[in-house]
Amino acid sequence: SLPHPRLPRSAPVPTFANPVLAGSHPDPSICRVGEDFYLVTSSFAYYPGLPVFHSRDLVSWRAVGHVVHRPSQVSLTGLDVSDGLWAATIRHHAGTFYVVVTLARGRRGSTTLLYTAADPAGAWSDPITLDAEGIDPSLFFDDDGRCWFTACRDAAHPEVTGPGELWMRELDLQTLALTGPTHSLWYGAMRGAWVEAPHLYKRDGVYYLIAAEGGTEHHHAVTAARSDTVTGPYSTDPRSPLLTHRHRGAAEPVHNVGHVDLVDTPAGETWAVALGVRPLEGTHTLGREVFLVPVEWMPRGPVFAPDTGRVNLSERRPVGTTAVGGGPAQDGPVRYEFRGGALGPEWNSLRGPVDDVVSPGAGEGGLTIRLSPEPLTSTGTPAFIARRQQHVHLRASTRIRFSATAPAQQAGLAVFQNHARYATLGLTVDAAGTPQVVLTAREAAAATRLAAVAVADREVVLAVDSDESGYTFRVDDGTWTTLGSIERSFFSTERAGGFVGVYLGLYGTRDAEADPAEAHVDWFEYAPGRVGPGQDQL
Repeated sequence: SLPHPRLPRSAPVPTFANPVLAGSHPDPSICRVGEDFYLVTSSFAYYPGLPVFHSRDLVSWRAVGHVVHRPSQVSLTGLDVSDGLWAATIRHHAGTFYVVVTLARGRRGSTTLLYTAADPAGAWSDPITLDAEGIDPSLFFDDDGRCWFTACRDAAHPEVTGPGELWMRELDLQTLALTGPTHSLWYGAMRGAWVEAPHLYKRDGVYYLIAAEGGTEHHHAVTAARSDTVTGPYSTDPRSPLLTHRHRGAAEPVHNVGHVDLVDTPAGETWAVALGVRPLEGTHTLGREVFLVPVEWMPRGPVFAPDTGRVNLSERRPVGTTAVGGGPAQDGPVRYEFRGGALGPEWNSLRGPVDDVVSPGAGEGGLTIRLSPEPLTSTGTPAFIARRQQHVHLRASTRIRFSATAPAQQAGLAVFQNHARYATLGLTVDAAGTPQVVLTAREAAAATRLAAVAVADREVVLAVDSDESGYTFRVDDGTWTTLGSIERSFFSTERAGGFVGVYLGLYGTRDAEADPAEAHVDWFEYAPGRVGPGQDQL
């Protein structure tokens, strides 16, 4: 094993801020090719699916594309927002990138899909369906060139072994099909918990099986087993759990830590990417985020966060790297003017493309939204685009022009947790045809109209300000007016359930009986930081 390189005591230690990918980027998986690192995360029912990121330093990540970028690659129609594409693994071997992922329905694994590409930025192949059950698939390429597929599933005899089982089959790289016998590898360190998220590594001739137990909520934990042969049997690492925050108090800034993947750097270090959440007063709205954790290899196996035993918000930089700035968690305001005729990689729709109803401008910029009879409550593809919320303190705002002719036509700004829990700030008209902006909150089957205000023009700026207490909704038609606030916990995963964080975006809806109509968006701005009620931008 390579020794852990340490800086001289007299030298200042460069640091970075966790998380390295803020907002809803759960279940991270990572691989390295030369000096380049590539990472994928879960995307659930959002489209395009399975975002791919690139980095040279493990800290600053740039979105380069998506694995699922054509409707032919998978159908997400009819799925709950928290179903869809779960817990992918990315690996590279002999010039080819592989991504294996579960398509989940009803919170259970439905189909296991394998995608390949020569370039991680795409284009990615149509999928191969593997003969595999369960969730959280992974691939391991051994020194002899053979590839092993692992996943987790319900155990055949839970009363004896515990509820979950990690299992393995070989993947034939010529046919891209699973072949040979199935090997039952391990049932976890905590037999009362379901074991999941398996990844396999080889170090000094020993195979290490790293997994997650305790669920992806408060009791989440990293556990491990080891074997001298790839197919087992695997013996539990008695130090398990190797990393967890479940024993820490409410003041701990990072909770729910687990689901790790390891990568070696060119400098000889090992680092883990892990998911975690940053709750406030017991609830979180940003979703599960990507944290970077140092790892040391000892004769008994990996040691996570060797200096502190916990995931830190401030951590030393990987050796041999320098800060390059940028990344999805940048702290400056971003104004999208939708020039160039295409949305950026940070924008998502639900379950499929929205090219027929959402059109970015070309040279002139702006965005046209053709109102759709598909509501945000549906499990179809409404006229809706959004980006992840990545900061608690922010203002999201947009300038929109819309000449509604009936109250059933509405377009505007959405704070979206899932299709059964969201809020809209919409420009429409009242029964007399007077332009107005309406604030509506949706919870399960009930939609509550919280406020409405008449506006002087059919062009307004709509804004939502977020902080620790909640989301405050405002409109500017020459004068700022506050329509109301919704408590932050309303949009939290703890109240809404599921696995996603908040998205902020734009929508246009109409009743099926209402006339077609279009809204025009001049710009959308995402501005982190504290804001005052009279500011229209930072």
